[in-house]
Amino acid sequence: MGKKRIIKKAGGSDASGASRALNRVMKKKVPSGILNILATFNNTIVTLADAKGNSLIAASSGALGFKGSRKSTPFAAAKVGEILADKAIEMGMKEATVVIRGVGAGRESALRAFAGKGITVTKITDRTPVPHNGPRAPKARRV
Repeated sequence: MGKKRIIKKAGGSDASGASRALNRVMKKKVPSGILNILATFNNTIVTLADAKGNSLIAASSGALGFKGSRKSTPFAAAKVGEILADKAIEMGMKEATVVIRGVGAGRESALRAFAGKGITVTKITDRTPVPHNGPRAPKARRV
């Protein structure tokens, strides 16, 4: 029979599902910052920046391992918000202003998960791009 060989895959992530980029501990201490949420129909990307706007951490539901249509769910967006909130607390963040862009399903849930971890949200602004007139409409269909 012989011994069974166990092959370990290289580059695995931790049990919480966070990507390797989020596993690093930031040495910078930031008391307040800006949380940017981009909620598209296909994904939710959340970026944490300092008060000047310099990006510190970013995560997306795709980077957490969600694939296909599950990336755009509110559950995936909530997981992204939780992980970013944990990292923000680790960096000493107490309050954040939130900027939301896009019309995807993860808009609210990412914000709720972030605020639910104990970080005070001082201001929420919606900067979803809205076309004033947009591109030229397609010509009328002839039947």
